[in-house]
Amino acid sequence: MSGVLNLYLCLYAFSKRHKYTNIANYFIFYTAALSIYSFASGMSLISTTLEQIKLWNFILYLGMPLSAPLGLLFVMSYLGVKLTVKRSMLILLIPFITILMVATNSWHHLHYRVFELDPNLGAPYVYQEIGIWYTVHGMYTFASLFIALLLLIFHWKETAKAYRPQLIALMFGQLIPMVTAFLYLTGFTPAGIDPVAMILWISSLLYLLSISTSSLFTIMPIAKDKIFNSINDGVIVLDESFRLIEYNQASKAMLPHLNNSLFGKNFVEIWTDHTGGTLPFKLGADVGDIQELKLKLDDGERIYQVRTTPLEQARNRKGLLLVFTDITEIKRLQEKLEQQAYYDELTQIYNRRAFLQQCEQDFLAAKETVYPFTVMLLDIDHFKRVNDTYGHQVGDQVIMHVVNVCQRQLQEGSCFARYGGEEFVIALNGYNETEGEVLGNRLRTSVEKAPLITPEGNIPVTLSIGVAEVKDWTEETLHQLLHKADTALYAAKQEGRNRVKVFGVGAEVRSSH
Repeated sequence: MSGVLNLYLCLYAFSKRHKYTNIANYFIFYTAALSIYSFASGMSLISTTLEQIKLWNFILYLGMPLSAPLGLLFVMSYLGVKLTVKRSMLILLIPFITILMVATNSWHHLHYRVFELDPNLGAPYVYQEIGIWYTVHGMYTFASLFIALLLLIFHWKETAKAYRPQLIALMFGQLIPMVTAFLYLTGFTPAGIDPVAMILWISSLLYLLSISTSSLFTIMPIAKDKIFNSINDGVIVLDESFRLIEYNQASKAMLPHLNNSLFGKNFVEIWTDHTGGTLPFKLGADVGDIQELKLKLDDGERIYQVRTTPLEQARNRKGLLLVFTDITEIKRLQEKLEQQAYYDELTQIYNRRAFLQQCEQDFLAAKETVYPFTVMLLDIDHFKRVNDTYGHQVGDQVIMHVVNVCQRQLQEGSCFARYGGEEFVIALNGYNETEGEVLGNRLRTSVEKAPLITPEGNIPVTLSIGVAEVKDWTEETLHQLLHKADTALYAAKQEGRNRVKVFGVGAEVRSSH
């Protein structure tokens, strides 16, 4: 849990680092070090040999010595202390030496004088005797934690009440590991196990709660304007009566007339005044859901995802955090991908994949109700001749012409798709084969009577159609039904084209033209 929470905080801070501000960078490295420390501690506890334990102990020391000094740098940055690269590297010098000492301990034994499996408990428990550098490292770690805690305490009075919960979270973030490490080194915790990594989740949870429930990416009040107002999402904070108490600059892209004079005004009224419509989502301290809304702005219509989260305030009062994420481009891309995946690029009707998905659902629904179900396969006669004579551009016009003529004859909601090349398919839910044959002849006649008019002259177009109905719901599948229709279509072409063929009993085929 400690590892996962710190990793989440690290990735979250990385995604919200906003122009690489120092505070975000220190927090990223701080939580990354804690993640390494936590995960490596867990892995060492499932090790079965001394070599494995030494390996994970070394990985552990890639994070643990750095965590406290990075926490100190994070707190200093939080409090507005100016940090140069030189000063930061000096603070991190001892931890880097510690990492080197652990990596080379077998040569000098300055960090561990003895590091071996516990003779009584066995793996993963370790018996160790500390060396002089271990003492230096421990003192430096405690000093880093203690100084960070003192700095936060000294800044208590000058911190606004609204930001003191953040300060408390950071205080406990330094105090909890410091106290736990002290108890560990003085022998008040179970032998052989470092409990610090096990309780880091408490500190991480406090950081997470502080970030989640404040009106900013709340790592420092001093950087509040810089960070809060550089978040790309629109963030609006309301009190328990849904009055506006905070907003960021991104919110003004959505509600351009937002300004400080509106603080204290009910947000529903603000929304109505600025958009001319009613609020399209429900406000409530117990909401916590995600909704979508469309807004017409000067640059066109935008789509927002709205997340509403309750905020606990002082004296058991509840506020509300509204986060507006612009998902317009995502929605447009989603629609474009859906169009490409399910619709034929030329005709804009269903493609083969979409037809099979939709038709399978209709087929199963008809099977449950034992309704008649028929499919028709349509093929443009002598289409290759059209391409060879007039070119592929005219061939595309012929395909579009056939689709337009057929769509005028089909009822709204009919499952009509381009099955491939010059072949089309229609699913007729509730139609028997006789009704399908009638519709097929109507389509065939309509296309025959409406030649394609081009500058090169009128191009006659005819269709061959195969019709098949489900006869046995207990045995037949959709693919078998399509195969029957294809057999009927083949027979229609063999008999001279421009006709409708119905698949009959067995392999027999009935014809009409």
